[in-house]
Amino acid sequence: MGILLRKFWQPVAISSELEVGKAMPVRIMNEDLTLYRGESGQPYIVAQRCAHRSTLLHTGWVEQEDIRCRYHGWKYDGGGQCLEMPAEDAGFPGKVRILSYPAKEYAGLVFAYLGKGAVPEFPQKAELERDYGVKWAGSMTWPCNWFQRIENSMDAVHVSFVHQESRLGRALSYAVPCLSYEETEWGIRQIATRSGNNVRISDFSWPNCNHIVVPTPFPLAGEVKMLPWTDIFNWFVPVDDEHTALFTARSSPIRGDVAREFQSRLSSSGKYNPADHHEELFKGVMPGENVGEIATALVNAQDYIVQVGQGAVVDRSKERLGKSDAGVILLRKIFRRELDAIKKGQSGKNWKPRVETAKLPVPPNVPSSPHPE
Repeated sequence: MGILLRKFWQPVAISSELEVGKAMPVRIMNEDLTLYRGESGQPYIVAQRCAHRSTLLHTGWVEQEDIRCRYHGWKYDGGGQCLEMPAEDAGFPGKVRILSYPAKEYAGLVFAYLGKGAVPEFPQKAELERDYGVKWAGSMTWPCNWFQRIENSMDAVHVSFVHQESRLGRALSYAVPCLSYEETEWGIRQIATRSGNNVRISDFSWPNCNHIVVPTPFPLAGEVKMLPWTDIFNWFVPVDDEHTALFTARSSPIRGDVAREFQSRLSSSGKYNPADHHEELFKGVMPGENVGEIATALVNAQDYIVQVGQGAVVDRSKERLGKSDAGVILLRKIFRRELDAIKKGQSGKNWKPRVETAKLPVPPNVPSSPHPE
């Protein structure tokens, strides 16, 4: 599975958390690395430790586009090549190179290509390319296996139960949907039909990014004004077998004064990670709907309880799947197919990123115009 996931660009950090001229440790897919930002603003990813005496590189200094070890001053460039060893012969640095990976910033996130061979083209998202609207990114780590999180993305029925008492649940209604699934050139398209005019579609981009739209509530004069729904792209990336990092990039297609006020509220809003409230959540103490980022705290807490509540790693031999699990079954089938290809030394499916907007519908009586003023 690690080989498969490393064939694709993966987010590893939030851009705003990496200052120019600073370094930070990163743990992703069971690998410890050093992420630093050069004076030009370019991010770089290299090995966790210096090749000399194995001290942590992120504790050193960033010099222009390079990083210098705090212990004995060995300096490396963003490609891992050692450039200087102040106490050694001039010919020694050229013989030492540490691990490095390509890095790229996009939509408020730092991505890395952690695989081998040719680096694939970076898959941009049309909804994140808009030249207007309010955009933001975030991350949180939960103590459960990453596959539990992406399987939840293929489970449209859970919304009718897990997200009761939230704006998302009320907007979609609590009706149990009829489900259909389609494998596409970019992943899996999930269609949940609750009524003739209440159809929710989500697009899952292979291998671990789910695109959905959710309500964008905006408090105005003591009321809640429903604006066009926000596009959310969620990448579920393994930290290790028992921890998953969610990296999210969001774009709310609003303009004008409403956008400026929303941005102001968002900037002053605290961050809410259910993992910081583990004990109280499992005792039934839930957050309010406006705790943390606007209208996301309660939905995240609800998801946390049911996903983490399965245990750090699910024993799937004890499951009893039904017809409502069609999406989970399809997801597992495709993953098994792609893993079998890797075992046989084959390339697997040639997944092609979506280039056009997904045009995901919203329930009735909700404005959907992307150009409100």
